[in-house]
Amino acid sequence: MTHSALYDLAPMLELMALGLGLALGPLAWVWWRNRGTGSGKRLQALCTLTLFLTFDLVLFGAFTRLTDSGLGCPDWPGCYGTSSPIAASAQIAQAQAAMPTGPVTHGKAWVEMIHRYLATTVGVLIIAMTVMAWRRARQLGRQASTGALSPWWPTAALVWVCIQGAFGALTVTMKLFPAIVTLHLLGGTGLLALLCIPAAAMSLAARQQAPALISRGLRLGLWSALAIVVMQVALGGWVSTNYAVLACTSFPTCQGSWWPAMNFEQALQIWRPLGFLADGSSIAFEALTAIHYLHRLAAYVVVGVLAALWWRLRLVPALALQRRLLGGFLILQVATGLSNVVLDWPLVAAVLHTGGAAALVTIVVWCLTVTRATQYASQAPSPTTGAAR
Repeated sequence: MTHSALYDLAPMLELMALGLGLALGPLAWVWWRNRGTGSGKRLQALCTLTLFLTFDLVLFGAFTRLTDSGLGCPDWPGCYGTSSPIAASAQIAQAQAAMPTGPVTHGKAWVEMIHRYLATTVGVLIIAMTVMAWRRARQLGRQASTGALSPWWPTAALVWVCIQGAFGALTVTMKLFPAIVTLHLLGGTGLLALLCIPAAAMSLAARQQAPALISRGLRLGLWSALAIVVMQVALGGWVSTNYAVLACTSFPTCQGSWWPAMNFEQALQIWRPLGFLADGSSIAFEALTAIHYLHRLAAYVVVGVLAALWWRLRLVPALALQRRLLGGFLILQVATGLSNVVLDWPLVAAVLHTGGAAALVTIVVWCLTVTRATQYASQAPSPTTGAAR
């Protein structure tokens, strides 16, 4: 197998130029569709488009992981020191000849590099969004520099995407280290949350609406739901990165038992290589079972909490759209989670399961962004939104 340095920055400028070129398409579309409008409308469109493309990036990242393409190019940021698998075709062919099923093949190299191209494009869009947000804040003064409309939110997203890129590099250079891959998945979900805040706030401002008033209890319920869903995303990432999905292939029991043989001590050993423990010994199958079953047990709690939240949101007509999406994606999560188990982890269902989890986090953050707690906890939720801020 052809070896390559873990880090080779030679193709960095080419990749940056490629990302800029790919980002020019979405940027031109935003400007064309909103020609003749103010900077606020263009910024709103760019925030929404960047959020949508980042969600697509999360889905493609899941596809990259689930097709075992994470090491399709064994170095970073390019592929064997080049910006394209085409230029590295000889090295890839040699590696594929040595190991025909991977980890390096022509197909996997393209999947990995397309993921990097998309990530670079999203990074450029976030840079453009941050610049536009600060220019608008300077034009409007303090009014556009506070709350969810603050340019510090796009700035935070820009810092976050840089950190996310670093974890992407570590995913490759540390050979799919489970803790790093899980943090990379959480980072993608967190980036969606950060991008959702300015997108939702700009949408409210465009409609000249203030955040809907809800009770403090419901507001606390939204925060609690967010924390629980993020925890479940982490557990799901731990299942996926340890390849523990098929440790249980039946439902609701696992291996014919309601409480199969499990090793939680090994399952919760975080800092270790893939398939091994910190002392170098192989991880036991009972540990994989524990990883899977812990995620399943937590899923019961998450479904209950989100179902209760869905029921409570019927009292807030201003969140009717969010409520419908929450119910739909919750059903999707249950369906794809079950199919991963009983249908032996079909690729489409597994990708959708990751996307559904990211969508649930985004929807709850959306609800938090477009609502505010009433002054008194006993006050009923407002049926409509208020006057413009």
